[in-house]
This record gives sequence, structure tokens and C-alpha cells, in this order.
Amino acid sequence: MISRRNLIGTAGAAAALAACGNGIGGNGAATIDARVDQTRNQLFQQYPGTRDLAGKALGVLYMPLVTEAGFGIGGAFGRGALRINDVTVDYYSAAKASVGLQIGAQQYAHALFFMTEAALSDFRRSQGWAAGADLKYATPEQGASIGKDTTEIEPVIALVFGQAGLIAGATLSGTKYTRIIP
Repeated sequence: MISRRNLIGTAGAAAALAACGNGIGGNGAATIDARVDQTRNQLFQQYPGTRDLAGKALGVLYMPLVTEAGFGIGGAFGRGALRINDVTVDYYSAAKASVGLQIGAQQYAHALFFMTEAALSDFRRSQGWAAGADLKYATPEQGASIGKDTTEIEPVIALVFGQAGLIAGATLSGTKYTRIIP
């Protein structure tokens, strides 16, 4: 005979498992792909030089929406897709932690262009790739001519765009990219 305690425990465990959101049987991949398509199209339309850059890249990680907030201690999170020859091969999350003088919140999109086979392989083989010194940041103002610049010799080029909100301060931060099953 099933007791009330066992019934409540079983229902609670089932609810906890359902809330896990491990992506199996969900439409998370389709949602991410749709957002990536929209972000890629916006990027190419707003900054035409990025189309050439993407064509030269061996892979591009598109992060369509990253949400960041901070008040002394801050963090950011987003999900996206790695595309090779404009075909999604993996899904990733980006988690960022920061500490310092900061206040505010913002949302933005970013893309990582992997310009060498070694950079792309290192990214795909790692358990969790942390953005570091091998990353060259480009500003949206460079976006119109970025494909024609000499930036193609960098192993990884990051372009941050579509910022909304306001965050200010001086911080130390790091971003970690992890492969996920959406």
C-alpha cells in the first residue's frame, strides 16, 4: 500500500525531474537555431563586412542573447550555436562572472569567428573554453570593414553588437563556454 509520504515524495521527485530541462524531447534546439538565424541576418545586414569574415572563418559561434547584470559582483548568461559552413554542429552556453566596481544591466549579442583550424579544434575539444588573451575584440564601428582588415590573422575574433541597457564600471571578468544539449 502506498503511503501519503511516498506519494508526495514520488510526485515531488517527478516534478523536480521535469523541471531539470535537460532538453531531451524539447524544442530548445529549434529555438536557439531560429534566434541564431535572426542574429546572423541582423549582423550581416548591419555590418556587411562580417559576411566576408564569416565566409573566411572555419566556424562561427553565434550567441544571440546574453543577459548581464552587476552590482559589485556580476554575471551574464546566454545560449547559442556553433556553425561550420553555416550548419549548426553544436550548442553552447556562455557564463560570465565579474567582480569590481559595477552597476547596471544589459543585453547583447556576440559572435566568435574562429579563423584557424587550431583555434576551432581547441574550442570544440575543450570541456569548457574560457575566453582569454587569444581573443581579439572588434567594435561595431569596425563591423562595416572588419572583413577587409588584417584581423583575419587572429585565431579568434569576437564581435559584440546589439547592446541594450546600461552597465558601467571597472571589473575583472571571465567568460566560459560550455557545450550543452538544449
